[in-house]
Amino acid sequence: MDESEDVPKDFIKLKSEKLSVDEVSELVVSPYCGAVSLFIGTTRNNFEGKKVIHLEYEAYTSMAESEIKKICRDVRQKWPSIKHIAVQHRLGVVPITEASVIIAVSSPHRAESLEAVTYCINTLKASVPIWKKEIYEDEYSWKENKECFWANSEK
Repeated sequence: MDESEDVPKDFIKLKSEKLSVDEVSELVVSPYCGAVSLFIGTTRNNFEGKKVIHLEYEAYTSMAESEIKKICRDVRQKWPSIKHIAVQHRLGVVPITEASVIIAVSSPHRAESLEAVTYCINTLKASVPIWKKEIYEDEYSWKENKECFWANSEK
């Protein structure tokens, strides 16, 4: 395979079905890359001493996808050797231990893919219109990301 046949691609998906780590990581595999770095954000069973039953996510889908595309463009500017990027985020109910977000990045060497994955998740939490509702035993709470620029601008 000629490297020109393995054109860099971005795979972006918001979906209500269970996310698959294997599916996401396979999207970014390339024979020209020695590294695939992953971030998997999962639902934990507690928050500040409260028992979490599950999470629920909502999004302004078209805007969220557009913002994720911008993140991918930024990654490619900062780390030109990045080959493929995959970002999947779950919407709706996400049970305990299941993934709410999976990010995978491939590159020839590990440093770039590790840095790019960190940048992707931090920027996603700061700028993408996806909202999280934590459901506890007897109450719920809409959560804003500490990184979220529009939530912090009013404080």
